[in-house]
Amino acid sequence: MHARSSHIHARSSAIDAGIAYIHDTVWPALTGLDGYIGLSLLVDRLSGRCIVTTAWQSEEAMIASRREADAMRDRAAQILGGSPTVDEWEIAALHREHHSTPGACVRVTWARVDSEQVDRAVDGYRLATIPALAELDGFCSCSLLVDRDSGFGVASATFDSLDAMRRSRAASDAIKAATVRDTGVEVIDECEFDLVLAHLRVPEMA
Repeated sequence: MHARSSHIHARSSAIDAGIAYIHDTVWPALTGLDGYIGLSLLVDRLSGRCIVTTAWQSEEAMIASRREADAMRDRAAQILGGSPTVDEWEIAALHREHHSTPGACVRVTWARVDSEQVDRAVDGYRLATIPALAELDGFCSCSLLVDRDSGFGVASATFDSLDAMRRSRAASDAIKAATVRDTGVEVIDECEFDLVLAHLRVPEMA
């Protein structure tokens, strides 16, 4: 399984129009493409950060979708008023306790590790991080996306509500510290988002 993420810093006044375009135009258009298995949209209205992620059954399907995706991304960026940063990933792990409901929020962590240590880091996420996250109140799901060549990765944890995500911060920080200690991962950035659209059909990969 693979995924493409488009990260845009939007004008606050343009976010609602961007959400409407992605919901009404991008999502239906992608649904007809071979190998497409879902889309999510994360928004942090305070900073204007928006992340659209699409999931694909294979790297070949993701690559084949580039022309259509590029055109829709350019239009979304025009509406949102920002320049997109695009990354393509392998979906290394995904665990879902239950599907999200309206009001869900997501904590996203960007990190890197030496490329030769990627397998070790993925194993650590599957064997230690996922079970620890699953114990948190209000936990919904989590995933890990990786670029094996560069060693970069992005981990996300979804919670049922903003309150649940906030209550999890201390425990999440402890889990993150253990991951850094055990795998040598370097945390680069972290941000919390509203889960605005959640239509991913990626199967369990824990």
